[in-house]
Amino acid sequence: MQSRTPAGRTGRPRSATADAAILAATRDALVELGWSKLTLGDVATRAGVAKTTLYRRWPGKNELVVDAVAALFDELEMPDRGSLTADIEGCVLQFAAILVRPETKSGLMAVVAESTRDDALRERIRASIVDRQKRLVLEGRARAQQRGELPPETDPEEAARTVDLIFDMVAGAVVHRTLVSAEPVDREWAAAFTRVLVLGLGRHP
Repeated sequence: MQSRTPAGRTGRPRSATADAAILAATRDALVELGWSKLTLGDVATRAGVAKTTLYRRWPGKNELVVDAVAALFDELEMPDRGSLTADIEGCVLQFAAILVRPETKSGLMAVVAESTRDDALRERIRASIVDRQKRLVLEGRARAQQRGELPPETDPEEAARTVDLIFDMVAGAVVHRTLVSAEPVDREWAAAFTRVLVLGLGRHP
């Protein structure tokens, strides 16, 4: 879920500048201190805001870290390189580059671990990161369909299931490769992975 003022809430409006400063300070603290030593008080000091400003926006450290990492993934783009294969390779390389950043590794691994016993946190991760980044699959698939590389899907429910499946395949493979196996996602690996993925997509009814 994106950090925003709930509808109907009274009081001073949210400051996008303050939010950006807080999220940037959170990422800096993740790099320098790691998740376990990060505190909301330290983040407030780094961001140059009052603690009360931060506490009004985020109920705890986990939620703050999720939003700080989610902002990095919002930088991802589905490039237009002229073909589905080239587009996917470009996106995979972008994704891997974000995952290997120290702040992403520290923050993402920590909140995913915490979410195993916190349903609300798991839902925040889903809404802030997973669901938001499915836009990349929608963009890439629509472009490939316009080129005639993929068949159109007229059943909305089936189309939604396809989006979920593609996202899970890409995200699962790249996250496992970078954060679990600790192996590089270079151009050779991205090309090999994309070939396997596209062959499967080409056979999809």
